[in-house]
Amino acid sequence: MWSTAREIADGDTVIIWLTRELVQPLVVTPGKDFNSKFGNYRHSDFVGMPYGSKVGSRTGKGFIHVLRPTPELWTLALPHRTQILYIADISLIISYLDIRRGSRVIEAGTGSGSFSHSVARSIGSSGHLWSYEFHEARAKKAKEEFAQHGMSDIVTLAHQNVCKDGFNLTDTVDSVFLDLPAPWDAIEHAKQALRKDRTTRICCFSPCMEQVLRTVSALNDAGFSDITMYETLVRPQDVSPIPVLQSINDVADKLKKAEGIREIKRLRQIAAGQRHNSNNNNDPHGEKRKRTSSDGEQEVPLAADGEDSGNGKRLKTDDEDMMDDALEESAAPAATPAKISLSKTIPEVRGHTSYLTFATLLPPIPISPVAPTAAQEVSPSQGF
Repeated sequence: MWSTAREIADGDTVIIWLTRELVQPLVVTPGKDFNSKFGNYRHSDFVGMPYGSKVGSRTGKGFIHVLRPTPELWTLALPHRTQILYIADISLIISYLDIRRGSRVIEAGTGSGSFSHSVARSIGSSGHLWSYEFHEARAKKAKEEFAQHGMSDIVTLAHQNVCKDGFNLTDTVDSVFLDLPAPWDAIEHAKQALRKDRTTRICCFSPCMEQVLRTVSALNDAGFSDITMYETLVRPQDVSPIPVLQSINDVADKLKKAEGIREIKRLRQIAAGQRHNSNNNNDPHGEKRKRTSSDGEQEVPLAADGEDSGNGKRLKTDDEDMMDDALEESAAPAATPAKISLSKTIPEVRGHTSYLTFATLLPPIPISPVAPTAAQEVSPSQGF
């Protein structure tokens, strides 16, 4: 499809990756510049760089990535001329239609060419894709892109209304994909184009259920079997590690320990209040008792249990020491908990695009000559 060389050359189509939401194609043309909010870049600077390089801007304040085009990146970056198919639908269609190396496929209509590029990669140089577009301007633009991307030998593009004029093919292709406003009008033409020597398949891309019902009726009338409809929904998952959930016993033990700490604090407050009341009753003038030395001088005031000893520190009782030990034990850092991976659906996702109706066309059963019955057999010796 595109260049398979390691380095970028003059005239190559590359994909400029700006952000996850902003990706755009670029044809490398020396002498031109590429400008974005991430800086200014010269096309000539890309020439000779390996695909996938991170390129800094000329001002040094930004950078971009220059990537090799793939059908997936082209689907994200292509200029939209119509509503396009995305990879979620494309992958299911290619798989269910059994499109592989060497397959011959019909596509109608071409649109912006998103599906065409993925099919061209799947069928390779040994296969062929016939693409039909009824809008002349879109057909011309798509043909120019196919030629620029080196797909002219794989894809034959025709400006044609297949619902009226058909595909101009008979007993040729392995599968048909219809992305049309009225696919039921092209069912008979598709049946004529499908091969009759093997099992072939068809897919119709319809945005509403009314179109699906009419398409299914047309498929039944045309003799298709195994008719199935799928709806592809994208649901990305966000996987992140979280601590292992604690057991009920561990949670209960923590609650009991928390209750014990609150009880210790409550008892400490009660003891402090009782000491305060006792001191007020023993010393009505508010003066503390003092110890007198043998020489008659006054020493440091005696402190009651739990009171200030005069050096700015309060003596602790044995009960308070036990309480502090319990608090320190509860406040000790716990071991780092193990973690598990948790997956959850990202809420901002693209929803329904269209319904995919698949059907199978079986080869006709060969009719063998009828053997004569016993009553019809005539012996050579018999005469008339």
